[in-house]
Amino acid sequence: MAGFFIMSHAIKLIVGLGNPGKEYEATRHNAGFWWVDELARAHEVKFRADSKFHGLIAKTVLHGHEVQLLKPQTFMNLSGRSVGAVAQFYKIEPAQILVVHDELDLPPGSAKLKLGGGHGGHNGLKDIIAHLGTKDFWRLRVGIGHPGERTEVVNYVLNAPRKEEQVLIGEALQRAQDVVPLIIEGKLEAAMLKLHSA
Repeated sequence: MAGFFIMSHAIKLIVGLGNPGKEYEATRHNAGFWWVDELARAHEVKFRADSKFHGLIAKTVLHGHEVQLLKPQTFMNLSGRSVGAVAQFYKIEPAQILVVHDELDLPPGSAKLKLGGGHGGHNGLKDIIAHLGTKDFWRLRVGIGHPGERTEVVNYVLNAPRKEEQVLIGEALQRAQDVVPLIIEGKLEAAMLKLHSA
């Protein structure tokens, strides 16, 4: 765990991943959008469209820190274009970025923070890694479970969770909201401890 103490920075950019458009709103792949939307609602922040960032962005002060909230509108596979544009414009380091995304390898009801790592086949993460040129950004992984068959994944992520899964995902999203003050202040090891032991 010692490594995390060196790597902690205040988070300046929080990105929720998802696909734009009504037909995708309730799908598992949009778990990142759900979480960032809830964060914006809780702090009465409004998103605005910005074409130079290829997304919806909101600038706010959370817990005494200036933070950008971002929902790329490029479709999932091109999320990096949006994240890269914002990071470059505001001179935000990868270690100051938190990407919130759906995670097939975690069951519904689970949410975990981690720094770096691969993309695990997640096309949004894959594109962000390509645009930032590094894997070393923070991720908030929201468990959606796995359909069991690799061939079923696309269909699975582009469908809505079952009712009981939605309840579990909602609870995990809420637990992750509870550690936002720690995340924003850069106390990510404390946030991990609290979230992972919840």
